[in-house]
Amino acid sequence: MTNKTRIYLVRHGEIAGSDVFRYNGQRDVPLTPKGQNQFRLLAKRLCDKPVSACYTSDLSRCARGADIICAGLGIKPVLRRDLREMSFGSWEGMSWLELEKKFPEEWRARLADLNNYRVPGGENLFDLSNRVMPVIVEIAGRHRGEEVVVVAHGGVNRIILLNIIGAPHSSLFRIEQDYGCMNIIDCYADGNSVVKLLNG
Repeated sequence: MTNKTRIYLVRHGEIAGSDVFRYNGQRDVPLTPKGQNQFRLLAKRLCDKPVSACYTSDLSRCARGADIICAGLGIKPVLRRDLREMSFGSWEGMSWLELEKKFPEEWRARLADLNNYRVPGGENLFDLSNRVMPVIVEIAGRHRGEEVVVVAHGGVNRIILLNIIGAPHSSLFRIEQDYGCMNIIDCYADGNSVVKLLNG
């Protein structure tokens, strides 16, 4: 086996307003107390791992959690804007119900073509993949033979996992990413990667 980089890919904890399905996108939504505690539980799971680095989305729901994780590891998180959630442009902050009522045609168009539909001022799944995957490749290459944490978002994590298993982006919602979950990915120097844990 070639030298590998192990990535602990985590999703941020529960956020304010999570009881309503909403396109938060790149809005800076705070963690709830439960969300902060979910990061404390992740910190306990990771405290005995030989983690050498942590990279995180710069949005506070990830960055705050990365601080909690890193406090027990003796490292400082590196903020990466490219790890932000998918941008939903003019739809950000709106609930699914609001969108269905205000923009019924656009809403149906997005559901019919998750890959290509781009909200005005936002991104589609190809844009997201093209933004996020180079960061993951960079991290894996920089930390060959090491273990690292990446703290990101539901959409970001799903795109990373789909790319690794070779599934189409349109399968986005066939992978669950619960608040405070952890995935484990082994990235090998020959370019192959394996998902060892999903939504754990």
